[in-house]
Amino acid sequence: MKVRVLVSLKPGILDPQGKAVEHGLHGFGFAVEHVRIGRMIDLEVPASGIEEAKAQAQAMCDKLLVNPVMEKAIIEVL
Repeated sequence: MKVRVLVSLKPGILDPQGKAVEHGLHGFGFAVEHVRIGRMIDLEVPASGIEEAKAQAQAMCDKLLVNPVMEKAIIEVL
């Protein structure tokens, strides 16, 4: 099954990359605020159902993909 993990910084965590992008967009005349940068991870996992796929992805997040102190993850089964 295909699983997508969307990782983003938790609220209150500084995002210097987001600030740099926000500043660059302002330079091009775009009126944006509160830009946050995250990442998307697509995985193909062997699972017999949606819940098993989510459980595997959660275990991957807990062990490697997400820093739980600073980041949060949203798991989607596609």
